[in-house]
Amino acid sequence: MSTIAELTIPADEFALAGTLDAVPDLEVEVERVVAYERDRVMPYVWFTGPEESLEGVGEALADDRSVDNAELLTDLESERLYRMDWVDDVTMIVHLLTEENATILDAVGERTRWRLRILFPERETLSRTYEFADEKGLTVDVEKIHELREERGGRYGLTDAQHETLVAALERGYYRIPREVDMEELAAELGISHQALSERLRRAHRTLVEEAVEIGLADDDEGRSA
Repeated sequence: MSTIAELTIPADEFALAGTLDAVPDLEVEVERVVAYERDRVMPYVWFTGPEESLEGVGEALADDRSVDNAELLTDLESERLYRMDWVDDVTMIVHLLTEENATILDAVGERTRWRLRILFPERETLSRTYEFADEKGLTVDVEKIHELREERGGRYGLTDAQHETLVAALERGYYRIPREVDMEELAAELGISHQALSERLRRAHRTLVEEAVEIGLADDDEGRSA
């Protein structure tokens, strides 16, 4: 069964440690991550932060030992897009993480670490990747694991309708305190009845809780048997 793992890696073992240290209030996000392409990985990177901090990004990148070349493509008020060429060490780590036909879905760097979400074809491939990374001396912490149930839509066990509803509720402020939209308004926007919305949310919440608890129990069992 396909698995999404949320991992963290220290920046000084991966990429842009010098830049994140020089400009600590930045957030770095990879725009396009290639699952397995030897010639070019993580080519487009967004830097987000205060305008005065962004002014120092170019100089920081020039001094960053993980960067071979960086070209500014887009300069906006609070974010900048660069095209990056990395040193071999960074490229090798990306290939290490995707060797088992895995796909990096997203990668975000901030302060001293990177957070990555990686799709593995099977749980066993995640285990082998973790063991291989450990053998190579790479510090990888597994924060969360989600099993994808293909028969239920592939998004943490949610159906497409449930996922769409949760996204709409989140974006419209249903989960904020105080709420910015009530169930009547949200139901009208989605074109369903109040009762249908209530039932869909309850089922979606139950699915997410079951997924989290099931994964947590499985991890505990593995820890006890190890």
